[in-house]
Amino acid sequence: MPVTAYDLTGRTAFVTGAASGIGRATAALLAEAGATVHCADRDGAGLHETVAEIGEAGGAAHPHLLDVSRRAAVEAAVAAAATASGRLDILAAVAGVMHSSPVLETRDEDLDRVLAINFKGVLYACQAVARNMIATGTAGSIVTMASGAVDTGGAGLLCYGVTKAAVFQLTKTLATEMGPHGIRVNAVAPGWIRTPMTERHNNSEIQAHTAALMSRMSPLGRVGAPAEIAHTVLHLASDAAAFTTGQILRPNGGVAMPW
Repeated sequence: MPVTAYDLTGRTAFVTGAASGIGRATAALLAEAGATVHCADRDGAGLHETVAEIGEAGGAAHPHLLDVSRRAAVEAAVAAAATASGRLDILAAVAGVMHSSPVLETRDEDLDRVLAINFKGVLYACQAVARNMIATGTAGSIVTMASGAVDTGGAGLLCYGVTKAAVFQLTKTLATEMGPHGIRVNAVAPGWIRTPMTERHNNSEIQAHTAALMSRMSPLGRVGAPAEIAHTVLHLASDAAAFTTGQILRPNGGVAMPW
């Protein structure tokens, strides 16, 4: 496949969680590849930093202040992006939160909050963008963000792991249903990545311990960077992955190697 397969010139992408971490790196890379990128996040300051960075690099980006847990808000943001650009070719549903608690101490409000963002938020974005793609006859690409935690498990990961496992199932089901429309749907399941989200979730001591542990578990001997996940998203969004759908790509440094 020639390098031009990664050229997204003339295409439009909608990226959730674009204010920082993997979302920001994804938005920036898609813009670098030529796409007009609609960046969505509830962090207004971070969102505008992302858009500014893309603009300074010569790309095209537009901000959408958005809480993905609200269906009506997601539908309105997607509609605004589609109206501004004519159609949507790519969705990267990256927005997510982390939560850790023992199973016996998990509260309803913990599960509800994580479910609302990590699963429902992805579902709402997928539904809104897929409907637009069908309406405009666009053979687009939808990329969801799952997690390597589904493969490795671990204490305290009930809420987070359950929602990411649900993203696995959403991806496979939606890929089956969207195939006849020429729409591809795939998931990325990263390993441990250094992002503002993982740093906020853990104090410095736990962060350092986890990074060291994951580095020892990885055959590559290190943890990952947001840009490395963004390149996986770019591949799935591009024509280089034209025959790839319903798949879960695992850029995890070899920490998990499921069949």
